[in-house]
Amino acid sequence: MTDKLIIFDTTLRDGEQSPGASMTREEKLRIARQLERLRVDVIEAGFAASSNGDFEAVKAIADHIRESTVCSLARANDRDIARAAEALKGAARARIHTFIATSPLHMEKKLRMTPEQVHEQARLSVRFARQHCDDVEFSPEDGYRSDPDFLCQVLETVIREGATTINIPDTVGYAVPELYGEFIRSLRERIPNSDRAIWSVHCHNDLGMAVANSLAGVKIGGARQVECTINGLGERAGNCSLEEIVMAVRTRRDYFKLELGIDTTQIVPASRMVSQTTGFVVQPNKAVVGANAFAHASGIHQDGVLKARDTYEIMRAEDVGWSANKIVLGKLSGRNAFKQRLQELGIELESEGEINAAFARFKDLADRKSEIFDEDIIALVGDESVTPEAEHFRLVSLTQHSGTGERPHARVAFVAGGQEHRAESDGNGPVDASLKAIESQVRSGAEMLLYSVNAITSGSTESQGEVTVRLQHGGRVVNGVGADPDIVVASAKAYLSALNKLHGNLERVAAQG
Repeated sequence: MTDKLIIFDTTLRDGEQSPGASMTREEKLRIARQLERLRVDVIEAGFAASSNGDFEAVKAIADHIRESTVCSLARANDRDIARAAEALKGAARARIHTFIATSPLHMEKKLRMTPEQVHEQARLSVRFARQHCDDVEFSPEDGYRSDPDFLCQVLETVIREGATTINIPDTVGYAVPELYGEFIRSLRERIPNSDRAIWSVHCHNDLGMAVANSLAGVKIGGARQVECTINGLGERAGNCSLEEIVMAVRTRRDYFKLELGIDTTQIVPASRMVSQTTGFVVQPNKAVVGANAFAHASGIHQDGVLKARDTYEIMRAEDVGWSANKIVLGKLSGRNAFKQRLQELGIELESEGEINAAFARFKDLADRKSEIFDEDIIALVGDESVTPEAEHFRLVSLTQHSGTGERPHARVAFVAGGQEHRAESDGNGPVDASLKAIESQVRSGAEMLLYSVNAITSGSTESQGEVTVRLQHGGRVVNGVGADPDIVVASAKAYLSALNKLHGNLERVAAQG
C-alpha cells in the first residue's frame, strides 16, 4: 500500500448535485484546469450518460487535462459504461467509476433487485468497464449500511474482475469516525484479494462528520484515496471538504505519515472560483478558505501572533494561497497584462474574440472601480463565459429611483430571444422593483428560494457586489449569479442568469450520493 494519499475531486460531479449548482461546459472546463493546477490526482468530471451536456463536458475535460486522471461516473450497465468510455477517449489518463447500490434498503426499495442480481450486475459491469479502460473504480452505493457478508462477496468478485479502486461510500452521512474506520479495516481483512486494489472513502456531511469519517477511513481503515469536493460542495449538507482533508494531513504529517501531491497554494483560488461559479458563498468561519480563517480579533490572540505566529496559527495563510496577488490591475493596464493575468489565474479563453470581449468588460469595470482584484477578474470572465446561444436573456440597461418616504421605482431594458423589452415597476426597494419589472415581461412564474449579496473583495466600498438568486420552477432549482459595483444591477444580472438556466432546461439524471 502506497504511503501517498490520492485526492479524488468530485466537485464537477457530486458537487454539482447541489440544488442549483449545475455548471456549463465552459465553467466545468475552467474549474477542471484549476484543479489540475492544484495537482488533484483524479478529477471526476461528470456523469457522461446523464445528458448530452454532461457528456460534452466530460469529453472537453478529457481532451484538455493532461496531468490529472479524468474520471466519469457510470451506473452498472453497458450503456452508461460505453458512454463514459466514449467521452474519455481523449484523456491522457482515464478512469471509469461504476456503481450499484448494495444496502438492503436500496436494493429492495430503489433497484427492486435481489442481492444475487446486484452481485451479478456488479461483476458484469466491472468486466465490461475493463474492456474499455485499465483504471476502473467500483462503488457499492450506500456501502456503509450494507450487510458486511454480502458486501465482502461483491467486492471480492469485482476485484477479481479487475477493479483497481474500491470505494466505500457513506452515502447518507450516517457513519461515525471510529465505526467507519473499523468497517473498512474489517472489509480489507476479510476479503482475500483486497491487496489488489486501492481502497477509497467517500463521505457525506449530514451529521457534520464527513472529514472526520474520511480521516478515520484513512488512519484506521487503511484507505489511500479520499473523495472530496472544493468547499465541501454537494447535495444536502455537502461532501467531505478537499481543503480540510489536505491541510489536516499536511499539518499533522506526524500523525498520518502520508504524502500529498497537492499544491496547497492553489486551494484558495480554487475555492473562490467554485464559489463564484456556483453561487454557493463560503461561510466566513469555514476552515482554511473562510474569510475569518486567519483573522484574529481577540487582543490576546493578536498580541501572541505578532510575537510569534505559531502561538495561534497552525498553518500559514500564504501556504493555502491567501496572500498572493492582492491588487492586480487598474484602468491603465493593457491587454497583454490582462491576458497574462488570465493565464496566471488558470483561465483560458478559446479565441481572441473572447479575450477581446473580456478585456472590453475589464476596461469598463476599471473605469468604475480603481483597483481590480483577482476575484473581480474571475467574476468578470464568469459573466463572459455565457455563450450567445445560451444567453436567451441579457440585461441592456437599468435605472432606478428611491428615496426616504418615496416608493422605489425601476425601469429595465433587457433582451429576450433576440428581442428587446422595456418594463418598469414599483417595489418595496430598488431590487424588488427591478426584478418585478423583469418578471412583468417574462412571466416565468418561478419561485425565488434565495437572494443573497456578498462582497467579492473586502476592505473597500468600491468592491463589486456578487448577488446569488435561486429560482424554482417545475421541480427544477437553479442558481443565477451576477456581479457589478451597483448591487441593483448585479441583482438584475443574477435574476436573468437564473432565467437563462431555467430556459436551457438541461436534462439531469440523479447519480450516486
